[in-house]
Amino acid sequence: MRDTERAMARLAIFIFFITTATMPWTRAQTNDQVTWAKRVESGKEVITTLQFYFHDILSGRNPSAVRITQPSQTNNSSTLFGMLMMIDDALTVGPDPSSKIVGRARGMYGSAGQTDFGLIMVLNYGFTDEMYDGSSFSLLSINPATEPVREMAIVGGTGLFRLARGYAIAQTYKFDAATGDAIVGYNVTIVTYI
Repeated sequence: MRDTERAMARLAIFIFFITTATMPWTRAQTNDQVTWAKRVESGKEVITTLQFYFHDILSGRNPSAVRITQPSQTNNSSTLFGMLMMIDDALTVGPDPSSKIVGRARGMYGSAGQTDFGLIMVLNYGFTDEMYDGSSFSLLSINPATEPVREMAIVGGTGLFRLARGYAIAQTYKFDAATGDAIVGYNVTIVTYI
């Protein structure tokens, strides 16, 4: 990436953080407004920003994330290296599990770091709300889950997110060390073509 492109990318990230930092995660919903997403056409591109929460539940009778495999060496690893999880996690407008569901994250993640805790995320974020119903984006990236803020790559999508490129900023809202349950806030910026 050239220096000019890097500077523009940093500026876009800065503007995104400034605008989302001053906005509450949830806003009052009206019939003509999707509260968790904003879509702006700019020339030949559309920039969509999304704000939602990801509920990764490993405990209870009906977990949304289950361990599907791990080698015997994983038990001796401080990073759980080799552990693989399959998920079907709710995406909501607020951190409360009973807040409005706007979609589901489906796919898998696994511990890919031998010396640090990095999760390889292979997920599809499919939406069911309003104009985004039937649209999805795909995320493929390392998630350094113990960091307070993480950036991950969006590598494609369907529906309104066809040919998507962009990034997701994740921040853990709540984590229960005893159960492994987590609620993660996402700020997502997606660029598509008109």
